[in-house]
Amino acid sequence: MATYFVTGATGFLGRRLVERLVAREGTTAVHVLVRQGSMDRFTEAAQRWSRPDLVTPVVGDLSERIDPTGLSSVDHVVHLGAVYDLTAPDKVNRTVNVTGTANALEFAAAVNAGRFHHVSSIAVAGDYAGRFTEADFDLGQRHHSPYHATKFAAEKLVREQTEVPYTVYRPAAVVGDSQTGETDKVDGPYYFLPLVARLARLPGRLPLVLPDLGGTNVVPVDYVIDAMVYLMHVDAPSGATYHLTHNGRQPVTDVFNALAKAVGAPQVRATLPLRLPRVTRVGALPAAVLNELGMPAEVLPHMDLPTVFDSAATVRALKESGIELPDFASYADVLVRYWAEHLDPEKPWLHKKSLRGKRIVVTGASSGIGRATALAIGARGATVLLVARRQSELDEVRVEIEAAGGTASVHPCDLTDADAVDALVKELGLVDMLVNNAGRSIRRSVHLSVDRLHDYERTMALNYFAPLRLTLGLLPGMRARGFGRVVNVTTLGLQTDTPRFSAYLASKAALEAFGRSAGRELLGDGVTVCAVRMPLVRTPMIGATNAYKRVPAVSPEKAAGMVVRALIGDDEVVQRPEGVLMELLRVLTPGAARQVLNIVYRLTGESAPEARTRPERPGAVFATVVVRAVWRGVRR
Repeated sequence: MATYFVTGATGFLGRRLVERLVAREGTTAVHVLVRQGSMDRFTEAAQRWSRPDLVTPVVGDLSERIDPTGLSSVDHVVHLGAVYDLTAPDKVNRTVNVTGTANALEFAAAVNAGRFHHVSSIAVAGDYAGRFTEADFDLGQRHHSPYHATKFAAEKLVREQTEVPYTVYRPAAVVGDSQTGETDKVDGPYYFLPLVARLARLPGRLPLVLPDLGGTNVVPVDYVIDAMVYLMHVDAPSGATYHLTHNGRQPVTDVFNALAKAVGAPQVRATLPLRLPRVTRVGALPAAVLNELGMPAEVLPHMDLPTVFDSAATVRALKESGIELPDFASYADVLVRYWAEHLDPEKPWLHKKSLRGKRIVVTGASSGIGRATALAIGARGATVLLVARRQSELDEVRVEIEAAGGTASVHPCDLTDADAVDALVKELGLVDMLVNNAGRSIRRSVHLSVDRLHDYERTMALNYFAPLRLTLGLLPGMRARGFGRVVNVTTLGLQTDTPRFSAYLASKAALEAFGRSAGRELLGDGVTVCAVRMPLVRTPMIGATNAYKRVPAVSPEKAAGMVVRALIGDDEVVQRPEGVLMELLRVLTPGAARQVLNIVYRLTGESAPEARTRPERPGAVFATVVVRAVWRGVRR
């Protein structure tokens, strides 16, 4: 039978420790110190404990004397309450870590505690360079932060008192659970993740070559708690100290590579034979850069530990328990996954191959390629923002997405109306990806368009200026968060210079050229642009042209597959083999390519009824035979 008194019970380690204690056979009561202002946290934590009936809150504060009334005898006082924050000021660290430990020791003596369990830290080693064992404490080391200095002072208080038997636990930097990744604090290697995630967004996979980054020491929270609960109940002399650490030197490069592999970022493939000087102070400019990367400047001087922690005695003490520290690389992906889903402010784009959770705008989503794309990405877990003119048809697409378990919202808009697009941008809010799919196609010879400039103006309005206006409107939000993907649906016709499509191809060429130029500017901002050069797709848009009924065309679903490939990939262009071949022929044999296309042009008729001066079918049939023959040759 055992009773416990725990400080810091609502914290990262404390909640898990209390659960292990109440679930342990023989536990009769667990009293936990809770500040009045933290009672809501206690209530929340109690909902997760398997035996909350065994847990009793004791209202109090470590900065003040703890009232022992009603607790005449406690078997174990577990002192977890402390500030675990390198950025906290000296006064806060001293009040909680030093004064708090003194008050906890006084309480333990007042209730005749059988054992005082003090959770210290590897921070006590300060700047000691060399091997530091469980038996070591004051070796003349210095402490360069309030946190390190006060953790040393707190452990010194425990060691110098003689009234209560005690055990000291020195965890390394504690990360999330090795099985679930669960954590509620960003510390240690988590500070690397924003940088690693940004590296993962860059196209290509160039290996990194860096100097020696030094050593670190990290352990998962489940190992710390499992080891503590076991060691709390073994027969050990007063003063027993345990290093809940990696045994020996843990290279920073190994930790970085494990995270990079989990994220899909470039890894360090070679280490230069030089060591960067230790950082003791960070200037204003580097501090601003670190802040942009999500790392407090106060943390940098302590990322490279000069101390090599020896935990051999702890490993021996745990041998009979079967508790072993897992290798960081074996659970790094679990930590990253949890961080991406719960802690990363840029979480939708950490896993590039996944669309789950991403807010994706699809224009022209009411039919054809847009509709098929919306259904495809909705099935992949994206939140689809449907844009087109006709709300009724968008509603049908939304219902279909939601019926399949997806999420979608409807945003009707005339994309050629500048004011409507500006309102749409405000309505959409922050988005992760944009598919500029809405478009207009006009098939008419140039000589029949000399008095139809409005055809070119209308085509440019929807195919170029509309997506340009929408892209520019959504771009600031993408840049602010360091991620965005713009997919412009263009056409394979840009590779074939298809006759009768001068208006259409010019508008798509403008859009693609904008994307290429802008993409080079935005790469460092984490925003990328991709063009999807679509072949002929069997959609309502080509239904008015009789000639297309006899020409091979892909389905909207296959076209949507190309868009999905563009969304999840790094390519600047997604295209088909026949398009590449035609472009190659145009470059290698430009004269022959022009002649062939001119023959096809002369053998086919016009689409507009008012422009037809002769029957279309004979020439169209012959041209269809030619096109099909070329198509079959390309496919082979």
